[in-house]
Amino acid sequence: MCGFISIMGPEGSDVIQEVLTGLLAIQHRGQDAAGVVTCGDRFQAKKGLGLVRDVFEPRHLERLRGPMAVGHVRYPTVGGNEDADVQPFWVDFPVGIAMAHNGNVTNFHELRRDYFPRQTPQGRLASNCDLEAVLYVFAGQLFQRKAERIKPEDVRDAVAEVFRTVKGAYSVVGLIAGAGMYAFRDPYGIKPIILGKRETDRGTFYAVASESVVLDVAGYEAVRDLNAGELLWIDTDRRLHSFQVSVRPHRPCIFEYIYFARPDSVLDGALVYQTRIRLGAELAKSWRRTGLEADVVIPVPESARTAAQEMAEVLGIPYREGFVKNRYVGRTFIMPNDTERRSSIRHKLNPIRMEFEGKRVLILDDSIVRGNTSRQIVRIARQMGAAKVYMASYSPALTHPCPYGIDMSTKNEFIARGRTVDEVCKELGADHLIYQGIDAMVRAVREVTGDHREFCMACFDGDYPTGDVTERVLADIEADRLAASGGGKA
Repeated sequence: MCGFISIMGPEGSDVIQEVLTGLLAIQHRGQDAAGVVTCGDRFQAKKGLGLVRDVFEPRHLERLRGPMAVGHVRYPTVGGNEDADVQPFWVDFPVGIAMAHNGNVTNFHELRRDYFPRQTPQGRLASNCDLEAVLYVFAGQLFQRKAERIKPEDVRDAVAEVFRTVKGAYSVVGLIAGAGMYAFRDPYGIKPIILGKRETDRGTFYAVASESVVLDVAGYEAVRDLNAGELLWIDTDRRLHSFQVSVRPHRPCIFEYIYFARPDSVLDGALVYQTRIRLGAELAKSWRRTGLEADVVIPVPESARTAAQEMAEVLGIPYREGFVKNRYVGRTFIMPNDTERRSSIRHKLNPIRMEFEGKRVLILDDSIVRGNTSRQIVRIARQMGAAKVYMASYSPALTHPCPYGIDMSTKNEFIARGRTVDEVCKELGADHLIYQGIDAMVRAVREVTGDHREFCMACFDGDYPTGDVTERVLADIEADRLAASGGGKA
């Protein structure tokens, strides 16, 4: 999972500061690398490994000038932790095109193996990042236009070619030098993307980002989410053009509401904070049916806090902060390998003994993937003197790999795969374990969206909505991630 923001300001403006502000707001979506491409008289770029604050220095801003820019923060899904894989990507000739994305190309290995050797002069891609495939398919079609000036229909045709050739889940933003800014969402709308604008005395600024919080922090008004399969094109005359390039059932990723998105973001019209409240309330109903009693509800910070507060309120028991998080240790979900995850868990969470000692503690997390974090948390709780340690997850059991850009890569690593809930509980060392039901999860989110929309829930139920995820595709992605020491939430 990655984050992006692309901005188009009035002629003569510089948007680099707003882009960096936006990237800081979505640093949670990727701590591996950051990059920006700006467009004034020509493209200027700065990319590097690490956090936004580490990659960019004041001296870089002097040359990153221009009224258009695209920025990106990354953690690796396809591709490794290498400079060559850091986004945005761009081409300079015969037309300048810059691009960034959030998501995953499911047929990347097939394209690299079969398509590009036939289509490109060099016969191969220069990086291991799947965005390069999107860029070259998009650019290849755009270069075939007949008129010198780029028309909205030319961009539409380029996106249509991407949809025909490149499979998977991806939201894409980018710039075409001297022509405008584009954004499009995959045919099933799995990955989020939202348009914003800001009116000033100098004119209108447009921004497209992967979460609404980016727009909030950068001072933009949210206009609307892009539809599944939609292209948005903003030309240099400040005209907005929308094309419904593909018509497929909209299947937004439900895991965004559970874990990835910031609670203050609004995704496809639903406030993430409110969905987590409802998820906590639904899980409280399930807990009551166990007949067990707890003295306190303790969240695993940060994402479980909202649901834990609601769960405690519904159950009528205290909510307590039993763990203090070191904010300078990254999210274990998006650390690049399992060794780093295991060693960081204890460094990241320090317990407050008085909240555990002699108590029956109900510890709530957003999800359980490998079980490393939960196993250590149970051990810490017992060390602090807890009388009983109950574990709860406000999402269902994760059992299937996600090929769409969430780093749950190898089916054998899921602790719940092939095990009963009691067997998982025993593996974790807890006294009881409870998962959210899939129906309850969907009901909770729908109560906020106010409709009966369907979601991509493949990581829970194995139903891949794009219809093109085969065992070969999963094996290719798994091999790629293992080779790059990939991993996911512990």
